[in-house]
Amino acid sequence: MNSFVLISLSIIGFLIILGIVFLDEIKATKERDPAAKGFLQILLLYPGVHAIIFHRINHFLWTLKIPFFPRAFSQLARFLTGIEIHPGARIGQRLFIDHGMGVVIGETTIIGNNVTLFQGVTLGGTGKETGKRHPTLCDNVVIGAGAKVLGNIEIGKNSYVGANAVVIKSIPANATVVGVPGRITRKDGQRVEAELDHVHVVDPVMQHLKELVKRVKKLEEKESNSH
Repeated sequence: MNSFVLISLSIIGFLIILGIVFLDEIKATKERDPAAKGFLQILLLYPGVHAIIFHRINHFLWTLKIPFFPRAFSQLARFLTGIEIHPGARIGQRLFIDHGMGVVIGETTIIGNNVTLFQGVTLGGTGKETGKRHPTLCDNVVIGAGAKVLGNIEIGKNSYVGANAVVIKSIPANATVVGVPGRITRKDGQRVEAELDHVHVVDPVMQHLKELVKRVKKLEEKESNSH
């Protein structure tokens, strides 16, 4: 009985410590997920929170240049949560990973404060870069489900990347990006005309044919006038 009480108290104490240390992440989850019912539920049942807890430990070990263990623990976290975060990634406060399954965060990724990532997000490289090869997300960025943000680019603060978008160029602050490839549709709350509208884009072949038709008509008119 004494052993049971001791173990129970140890578990409760451990959970209290975790709750205090990661209070910001728990609060962020509570604020942004309407399904979150309480702090204890979030701490015990949310894989996004678990992945962040693992990463804080792994990143600390990584900064100490301890070999093997940071990567080993990150793979354990991936197995337990379905979320892969390289221990070298730099992550700010109050990150919220909703659902989380399939999220991948690369080694040189930098994430600011109050960022939200949905399931299936990839913050990866293009395979053509060295050194800083993963994206930087500024404060208050939201990345929709299944979106891919690739390369050493920056997503400006307060920006939103739509679900399944593929972004390979830097995005300014206060912008909304959708599509493949990603294009800005809103900036500072105002609608932006897309740089490439696949519905109204000028077809170069059709344009050339129209020019040829005009030339033929001119030649016919010239020939008829000569008679």
